[in-house]
Amino acid sequence: MADFAACLAMDRDPEVTKHVAGPWHDPERHERFLLERIQKPFGSGLGYWSLFAKREPDQFLGWILLIPYDGVGPDIEIGWRLNQLAWGKGYATEAARPIVEHAFRTVGLRRIVADIDPANSASMRVSEKLGLAFIGDGEHDGMPCKCYATTREDFFAANPRKP
Repeated sequence: MADFAACLAMDRDPEVTKHVAGPWHDPERHERFLLERIQKPFGSGLGYWSLFAKREPDQFLGWILLIPYDGVGPDIEIGWRLNQLAWGKGYATEAARPIVEHAFRTVGLRRIVADIDPANSASMRVSEKLGLAFIGDGEHDGMPCKCYATTREDFFAANPRKP
């Protein structure tokens, strides 16, 4: 909740939310949506993680989520949203990789998914760098999407633990 205002501000940038359906243009609905998402008990080890720059620890960069798909499941989705100032610098991949490992090693998940707007090539690249594979075209919130997934076995085969 300490980052609530920063999250609202990030979402108000139309470039940041152009690939994500949501109540971004209705301030009251946007605040309610964000409050519900941040405060919802998704389960042990699940939720949102705020991102900050290492060199500027007060600079909010965005967040990574690991929650039930669309907030209800049964699949568990990984996602990210970053301020424009953080785009193209590898922050999403760097921040999401330990969350993927956490999903499999700590939470004990067998699989995680991500749905991405077909026009969001940057997020598709992040998914692939994280080891999520394209599994087909789908629909999310009535819009077409590219569906990605990885399993615990596939992730650890591609990312063996270093001694």
